[in-house]
Amino acid sequence: MELFFQRDKLTVTLRQDDLSGSVRNLITAKEANKLLQEMQEWEGKVSKQWKTRANAHQAAIDRGNPFEYAKVFKGLSKLEAKDTLRAQDRAHLNQSADLLTEELAFSLKKTPEQARRMLSRASGAA
Repeated sequence: MELFFQRDKLTVTLRQDDLSGSVRNLITAKEANKLLQEMQEWEGKVSKQWKTRANAHQAAIDRGNPFEYAKVFKGLSKLEAKDTLRAQDRAHLNQSADLLTEELAFSLKKTPEQARRMLSRASGAA
């Protein structure tokens, strides 16, 4: 089976037997709304130590869970509002924003711009 990833202009070929262990379904519209609600309510903090923070954020992104991307996005958005971001923080903020935008746009049938605005509002950055 071939999968095309539009954002990266990448096509991956997987055996049908490997599909369930390698690919997950998009979140549903209900889950997308729950994600935005949880993001809005989440009051967690990011580590003050940049290396610990970078490792935790990379691990969260690597797990492929949009609810974890949301915490990375909100935490780094809050940090950015207080201070300038390190290069790795900026990369994680952009990556989590791109992943969430894509997921929300497809799940909620919105344009990427609409999804990005929804993210900004939910994170308190708007």
